[in-house]
Formats: sequence, structure tokens, C-alpha cells
Amino acid sequence: MAPEIAGVPVPQDDVDAVLALVAGVEHAQQNALPDAFMTAFRPDAFWTTAHGRRLTGADAIGAFTRQVLPATADDPVTASYEAEHILFIRPDIAAVKVRQRPVTRDGEALDEVFRGHADPAALVVARPDAVPGTPLYVLAKDEGVWRIAAAQNTKVVDPQTLASLA
Repeated sequence: MAPEIAGVPVPQDDVDAVLALVAGVEHAQQNALPDAFMTAFRPDAFWTTAHGRRLTGADAIGAFTRQVLPATADDPVTASYEAEHILFIRPDIAAVKVRQRPVTRDGEALDEVFRGHADPAALVVARPDAVPGTPLYVLAKDEGVWRIAAAQNTKVVDPQTLASLA
């Protein structure tokens, strides 16, 4: 599904480049490629993990990524990433709301178990592998290249949100 685009007008090439960045993050995550993941970041970026750990600068983000990402290579669950909304704040600054869904290696979406569930909060405990994420990336375009300047990755644990997943 195409993302909602808002803010200042930009060329389609910029929209396509932002979508390619999100696709690159997905590829790096699914294939446990820390160096590919790091190409998405500015050197001075900061990142807050889904569990609240703040990482400042590409060196810290890279060290963390090289520690945790390779260990996921053989996991049966990975994630898909879809840009849902892109707000071009300025022609060179964009905020991107990403839908991060846990999926099996053959593409089955695991977060579907929450849809309409009577007690999604209890299901979070029983099925932590099925909890989706809702990252926000703030991108800057430097010398024609879009990169992450700041990002917050948040797990979705609100029962109403989980039960209404679309």
C-alpha cells in the first residue's frame, strides 16, 4: 500500500528514495546485515531501541547493531517494514511513520493473532514474537542522500491498538 504523503511538495524521486531507505532497513534486518543497516544512518544520528535504550552516534548504533543483529540470522521470525506516512517537513527533512510487523521467514504476519482478541494484553505475554513495532524515523537529505538522523522504535503494547490492527 502506498504511504500517505504530506507536507511540502517534493519530487517523486525523494518519495522513492525514502521508500528505498525503509526497504533497505527491512532487507538489512531480515538478512542480519549490520553494515547494510548502518548505511541508513547519519554519523551523528541517535536511535532509541524498542526497549528504550538510547544510542547516540553511528559508532554506538553500529556497536549495538553488530552485537544484536547477527544473532537473529537463524530466527524463525523477522520483520517487515512499510512506510505508512511520510511528512516532508522541509524539502530536505522528513518524518516517516513505519509499520513494523513480525513475520515468519516465509512472510506470514504474526500480529494477526491480536485482531479482535478478547484480551490482547494477555496475548502479549503469551506471544511476544507477535508484537508489532511502530518506528518513527526522522530523515535528513545530505548531499542528495536520505539518511536517518533520529529514530524511535516502539513496541505496540496498547490493547486497543493491538485488537484493532488493520
